[in-house]
Amino acid sequence: MAALAAGLIVWALPAQADVGFQRFISGFWPTAKAAGISSQTYNAVFSGMQPDEDTLRLMSKQSEFVKPIWDYLDSAVSKDRVEKGRKFLNEYGPVLQKIEARYGVDREAVLAIWGMETNYGGFMGRHNVVQALATLAYAAPRRKSFWEKELVTALEIVQAGHVRFQDMEGSWAGAMGHTQFMPSSWKAYAADYDGDGRRDIWTSIPDALASTAAYLRKHGWQTGKTWGYEVKLPAGFDYHLADGDKTLTLGEWGRYGIRRSNGKGFPRPSDNAILVLPAGASGPAFLMLRNFYVIKRYNNATAYALGVGLLADRIIGGGTLEGDWSREHMPLNRSETAELQALLNRRGFSVGTADGKIGPATRRGIRAYQSSRGLVPDGYASVVLLAHLKMDG
Repeated sequence: MAALAAGLIVWALPAQADVGFQRFISGFWPTAKAAGISSQTYNAVFSGMQPDEDTLRLMSKQSEFVKPIWDYLDSAVSKDRVEKGRKFLNEYGPVLQKIEARYGVDREAVLAIWGMETNYGGFMGRHNVVQALATLAYAAPRRKSFWEKELVTALEIVQAGHVRFQDMEGSWAGAMGHTQFMPSSWKAYAADYDGDGRRDIWTSIPDALASTAAYLRKHGWQTGKTWGYEVKLPAGFDYHLADGDKTLTLGEWGRYGIRRSNGKGFPRPSDNAILVLPAGASGPAFLMLRNFYVIKRYNNATAYALGVGLLADRIIGGGTLEGDWSREHMPLNRSETAELQALLNRRGFSVGTADGKIGPATRRGIRAYQSSRGLVPDGYASVVLLAHLKMDG
């Protein structure tokens, strides 16, 4: 049995109860109570709860495998996902039209995020969000205060009646519903499209789509503008310009000889853009606009934002990429990256500590090495570059 002060809460524990977890639940009650959670809600939610075993297994797992961007995009922009997106574009046409008018976010971008996050609701996660967050707040080795705040917010959502506790589906890390909001994002951005008083991103597709549009608008979405353009670089191009930071207008990039891959001109040459080469010189190049970086606020990964952009384009009839990926230029995992850094340091191209993380210093070191050996100085770390360094005695 367990009892909590200031509102007695009692429940029977399973035979194989995790005593430490039950102690955490008892100790967390004052925090929840201070946030306005009632003893009735707390008791109903935590009665008999045990830690989520998948969350315990995954929370500290550091996978060495790095998925190449081309494999990621093959899945993200698959034929099936494009076809489903077009189906839902038609099925939810009136809803999407109203959402676009209300929030100023292009409908295909909203649909693409839904497709990327849960395959249009096909898989929203098999975990109860409160259980997953309680497990993380109890056992995660890092960010304890973050998980505790997310847990409190999840309890607030249940108590306010936006979703039943048993329907609060999400990922092992607490991302929820059709478009995978963390509770704090739900609190800040979720929308009640249908006006029923609930912001239900689990069972109301219109609410989920409107919530995504509200999120993108709040982060600066530019209505009617694309996310970016696939481009071709001229022979002899200075790859130091592709540092991921240099911002020029599309017209200014054009003066460096950069052209759209499809041969068309840029509709708005005054738009600002950043040149991005996700796989260095061995893959397609892109000029990314503001909306690309708004998408990255949803998930701060270049592959993710590129997947959303390409899927959105395909949903409304756009074609596939003109350029191809040189698939032998596989990205490095963390241990391989550390080896690369150590070799660069040993060759006199200082990149700092060999920590397995690629930052500006490592990219500068790679470019310096590539330039000194007559290689294309794209700053891209790949198995090909690592092999070159190993042979370069």
